[in-house]
Amino acid sequence: MSQLKRRDIRIKVMQVLYAHKISKDPIEKVKTDQLSEIKEAENVEFANLLIDVILRNEELLDEIITSKAVNWELERISIIDKLILKIGIAELMYFPEIPPKVSINEAIDIAKDFCTRNSGKFVNGILDAVHEELRKDDKLNKTGRGLLNLKKKEKSPVYNKLESPDKE
Repeated sequence: MSQLKRRDIRIKVMQVLYAHKISKDPIEKVKTDQLSEIKEAENVEFANLLIDVILRNEELLDEIITSKAVNWELERISIIDKLILKIGIAELMYFPEIPPKVSINEAIDIAKDFCTRNSGKFVNGILDAVHEELRKDDKLNKTGRGLLNLKKKEKSPVYNKLESPDKE
């Protein structure tokens, strides 16, 4: 397979998380099965890190989604919408090199491709609210390319350090 784009990697991450949730198979087995076609080391590393970050912070990500999804119970939100939101929020919070605009736009486009016709708007609303809260609370931790399109006052010196995922 030719080199995959980051969007393709995000879609693969969504598919891994979905397969894991539905099948209840161990995550390592699902990752081995689903990520085998990714050949580039940096893409494999990004996919694995994104999956690990989401799984290690799933409770927090659910709380964030619940707090922003006004008049929606978490159980009423489709599995795919939730997974796309978790990918977007994880990128906003734990991937300082990815610009917020990229994370949000990628999530919206994936939602439009894989979910209902209103999912893009729903995902946009939630991620925009999360982005705004992180910015307002000076917790939007971006470096390098992640600083693109941020106003000077939005650049934060604070960093959310994520422990490296446990190897099981």
